[in-house]
Amino acid sequence: MNVLVLNNGSSSLKFQLIRTDPDLAARDADERLARGVVDRIGGQALLTFQAAGRPARRETTPVRDHRTAVEEVLRWIASETSGVPIGGLREIDAVGHRVVHGGEYFRRSVLVDDEVLRNLEDTLDLAPLHNPHNLRGIYAAREVLGPGVPQAAVFDTAFHHTLPEHAYLYAIPYPLYRRHRVRRYGFHGTSHRYVAYRYRVLTGMPREKVRIVTLHLGNGASACAIAGGNSVDTSMGFTPLEGLVMGTRSGDIDPALVDYIAAKEGLTAADVELILNKQSGLLGISGLTHDMRDLLAEAREHDDRRARLAIDIFCYRARKYIGAYLAALGGADAVVFTGGIGENSPEIREGIVDGLQWFGLELDPESNRQMVG
Repeated sequence: MNVLVLNNGSSSLKFQLIRTDPDLAARDADERLARGVVDRIGGQALLTFQAAGRPARRETTPVRDHRTAVEEVLRWIASETSGVPIGGLREIDAVGHRVVHGGEYFRRSVLVDDEVLRNLEDTLDLAPLHNPHNLRGIYAAREVLGPGVPQAAVFDTAFHHTLPEHAYLYAIPYPLYRRHRVRRYGFHGTSHRYVAYRYRVLTGMPREKVRIVTLHLGNGASACAIAGGNSVDTSMGFTPLEGLVMGTRSGDIDPALVDYIAAKEGLTAADVELILNKQSGLLGISGLTHDMRDLLAEAREHDDRRARLAIDIFCYRARKYIGAYLAALGGADAVVFTGGIGENSPEIREGIVDGLQWFGLELDPESNRQMVG
């Protein structure tokens, strides 16, 4: 079967078209037929589409909204010039959607029906920057492909529903949790779940014996403690702002800083939250960029002090979380890196694990240099 996978962001739509069947899945050999992104939705958008084995096609065109973006993707897939090896849209058998927040209701992936849509509407206030766009993508795919094509929602939060109460509850008045579901939800669950699965496949270890720390490091970054194949703690919290230093997010801070900065700078709490989400992290420290590749280049070529400082803080914060999760797990068998930075930056991996030899973590320098995704 052919599955169209959609990831709707605030101003972008990423997609892949995957051919899969039970035999391919058993061999972990699903075939990617096409991939691409529609960027800058709401204006003159940049479209980058690529069929497997062909060069990418890039163009700009006005894209008003997410429905129009989905239409552009499907129009290209169905075109004779795309090179996508399917016989039109009738051969798209299902659509899968990445949905950021499932609240406490969605504990696993689900087939989308009217009841699911109603419950998704109830999660909008938990993730106002993400879930509305995810929901628009579901409605857009239903409108364009028709209600007969099954759709599935896969939640970033679902993998973390195995957190115990002592890990997901904040030390705030308990009625706030009961009334408003204020708790740690965690994110990047699809990534942490997948790399834990790959670890099992590569090592031949049964799920119940898996005890690892996973690090998803990209523009967004999070850590996860996994025991028995289940998430037992994770760094992101009620929102994706908590935890590690990220591209533009601060990660952990003293919550009293919100009022303090607001008073000193003449800002509202919402203004400060915007700063913490969009102007902090690597960008805020370096004053240059949120892109780790550029920061590493600046540090190497120009010995830029703030670029190096941003890198050091990023690595230090990740190393602290590894130490905390080793304590929570009672030790671990591996630290697993993923995400754009985790997969592609030997220097960052080395910087994070340096000093952790005390618990037996040894990084092979040559293997580390060769491991670039």
